[in-house]
Amino acid sequence: MNIRQYLDSTYLKTASQANISEKENKAVVKAFIQEAIEEEFKLIMIRPEEVKLAKKMITEADSKVLIGTVIDFPNGTSEIEDKVREALQVIEDQADELDFVINYEAFKRGEISEIKKEIIACVQLGLAHKKVVKFIIEVAALSHQQIIQISALIKNTVIANFKEENYQNVFVKSSTGFYKTEGGLPNGATIPTIILMLENSNPLPVKAAGGVRTLEEALAMIRLGVKRIGTSAAKAIAHGKVSGDNY
Repeated sequence: MNIRQYLDSTYLKTASQANISEKENKAVVKAFIQEAIEEEFKLIMIRPEEVKLAKKMITEADSKVLIGTVIDFPNGTSEIEDKVREALQVIEDQADELDFVINYEAFKRGEISEIKKEIIACVQLGLAHKKVVKFIIEVAALSHQQIIQISALIKNTVIANFKEENYQNVFVKSSTGFYKTEGGLPNGATIPTIILMLENSNPLPVKAAGGVRTLEEALAMIRLGVKRIGTSAAKAIAHGKVSGDNY
C-alpha cells in the first residue's frame, strides 16, 4: 500500500489565522505545494485563491499531484447560487477536486429539501466538469444521530439522482478543522464518527479530515475503509513521524 496516495496534504489557514504576514503565509503555501510535489502525495488541498499558484507549480514540475480546494469554507451557510459561483471560478482555475462545506446548520434546522437541492446542484456541477466532489459535514457540530442522518441523506440523494459509475467521485468528508469545540473536544475525524459515516454513506467513499497526525492513526482510518485522509501532517505521516500540527 502506498500511504501517499491516501493523503490530501492540507493548508487552509489565512495569514491572520496563522498570525503571520501575507507574504509569510504565501511562502508557507508554496512550501506545502512543493512538499506535495516532492513527496508525491495524492493531492494538495489549499484555499481557492491559491489554486492558480498550485497549478503553475505542479505543471512546471510535471507532477501528477491533484489540486483540491474548499467551497463556502468554513461555515457552509451561503446560498446554493453562491456556492456554485465560487466552484465555477476554481474550476476555471483548474482545481481537480471541490470540497463543499454542506449547510449543516440548515440541516440541523430540518431544512432537508434545501440540503437535497444543494447536494444535487454541487454534484451536477462537479460531474459536468469531471471533478471529484466532497461534502464536508462538520462532525464536531453534529450529534451521532445527526452524523448518521446527514451521511445517509447525501448517499440517498446521490443514488436517487446520479448513475452508479459516479458514486466513487462523490465523497462524504468529516471536518473543516476550523470548528470551535468546547472543553477540548476533538473538532476533526475520530474513530467513532468515521465508523458512523462509513456505515451510512456506503457506497459513497469517505474522507477522514482533521485530527489524523501519525502513520498509526492514518493506517487505522484506512483499515476502517476511508479512501482519503486530509491532514497538515502528511509528510510526518508518510515518514512515520509524529507531527505537532493540529489538523
